[in-house]
Amino acid sequence: MSTAVQPPQAAGGQRPARKPVSMGQALNRALRDALADDPDVHVFGEDVGTLGGVFRVTDGLAGEFGDERCADTPLAEAGILGTAAGMAMYGLRPVVEMQFDHFAFPAFEQLVSHISRMRNRTRGAVPMPVTIRVPYGGGIGGVEHHSDSSEAYYMATPGLHVVTPATVADAYGLLRASIASDDPVVFLEPKRLYWSKADWDPDSPESVPGIGRAVVRRPGTSATLVTYGPSLPVCLEAAEAAKEDGWDLEVVDLRSLVPFDEETVAASVRRTGRAVVVHESAGFAGPGGELAARITERCFHYLEAPVLRVAGFDIPYPPPMLERHHLPGVDRVLDTVARLQWESAWTPGGGGPEGGAR
Repeated sequence: MSTAVQPPQAAGGQRPARKPVSMGQALNRALRDALADDPDVHVFGEDVGTLGGVFRVTDGLAGEFGDERCADTPLAEAGILGTAAGMAMYGLRPVVEMQFDHFAFPAFEQLVSHISRMRNRTRGAVPMPVTIRVPYGGGIGGVEHHSDSSEAYYMATPGLHVVTPATVADAYGLLRASIASDDPVVFLEPKRLYWSKADWDPDSPESVPGIGRAVVRRPGTSATLVTYGPSLPVCLEAAEAAKEDGWDLEVVDLRSLVPFDEETVAASVRRTGRAVVVHESAGFAGPGGELAARITERCFHYLEAPVLRVAGFDIPYPPPMLERHHLPGVDRVLDTVARLQWESAWTPGGGGPEGGAR
């Protein structure tokens, strides 16, 4: 007779429902599983050990694996990344936390001059399996240095992978893929989504296709919203609201900014004929400019209107009471979709929807 322990069952013979899992908990589980599976994985950063991180993403790891595998560091970001580079050169897989997006800037020289270039500099002889976890974005009422979105800097640095999850399942899967990568990965964690929850089984995690693959979160026919990270819930909400105006919006979650999945995005835009890129980062020289250019190059003959952008304003991050005006919201997304319809109705030499000159 089998002696296996069966899961408890609720009344009526049904198994009890799983408690929803937050993105922060999924990230914690990814780190725990990576530490357990590979003794070369080390987690360190400011307050990640005893405290468990500002957002508690590393909670319990030091107690379970010891302070040699999950260690606190001084407040010295350049030293943290320099240490990570040296560890990686000697065969370890460091996972470092920058605590907040803006705090990572003192370490930028180490990232650009050494970590991003080492594999190329050595013709592939020296892998650089460093994962840099960076909480980023607004929406939590943080002050100026705690709410930046600096993904454009990382995207513009050759040699780096740049990924950002927007769902609980992707938080786990993309972090595991990042830690397993032999290339350095900047892993951007949307702060406002740390507490978002989903019915996700940590013991049977969904497979993620890995770094470099986008996904269509909502199919549609009227236009494509191209987004990532903290702006995904905004775009999904906007797509639902757009149905009242007869628009059927497709939503593409990039998940990976570098490498960029041109095939998935281009296929979507060719189906819908219109595209809007949505992100929190500033508009001028922001990620949306590169994405719009790529879409235009691949889909020019399919476009019914120019590719438009909805982004944060070109200012330093505002005080908490003003961030709701700064961050892209549902109304700004819908207004931009309405502009798509106006643009597609205009022809050179003609007039706008009211007959006036453009």
